[in-house]
Amino acid sequence: MTNRGLVEAVRSRAKTYFEDVAPTHDWHHVRRVATLAETLAAEYDADETVLFVAVWLHDIGRGREDRGEIDDHAEWGAREAKRILADFDPARETVEAVQHCVRAHRFSNDVEPETLEARLLSDADNLDALGAVGIARNFCYSGEHGKPLHDPDRPIETDDTAAGSTAVNHFHKKILRIPKRMHTDAGRKLADERRAFVEPFVDRFEREATGER
Repeated sequence: MTNRGLVEAVRSRAKTYFEDVAPTHDWHHVRRVATLAETLAAEYDADETVLFVAVWLHDIGRGREDRGEIDDHAEWGAREAKRILADFDPARETVEAVQHCVRAHRFSNDVEPETLEARLLSDADNLDALGAVGIARNFCYSGEHGKPLHDPDRPIETDDTAAGSTAVNHFHKKILRIPKRMHTDAGRKLADERRAFVEPFVDRFEREATGER
């Protein structure tokens, strides 16, 4: 099987894992990450087979995690990726490289991306949480999990949760900090541009919420 054939075969297999997955991490998210990865990879000499196989597989466990069936979709996804790839018999080094990318893509875990491909996937995935799409995803995620948009009794200064107890606090806790967590120069450039869109929106939202505007 050619490298292109492997990527397309994995893409078709991966898509089957996204039935009834919540909108914030659905197949459309994966496709956006693929487009962002393509944009970033144009700046580097990456192994695009490893990168795009990992792109299609990186969130295959997300639906199971959301349903409470597994604890960590990145770790489970890495194991499942090995099982999927066994059907196509790629080189062992390719399988291991893909598994590392899948394990390391998650924002909240402690797996540092050690390869260029893992850094590109992590950056592409993080970029989809920024900008106009990121704003939409944040509010969608809050709706999925029953979080309020904003609560004046939960200011960011007293919110001791890791991800923020409201949608607005999540912007401060995670979204607006993403540019500092980017791994590539190309990723940082796009992240800074997207952050520049989100920041005034959050400021406007907070001012409207307090009746200033």
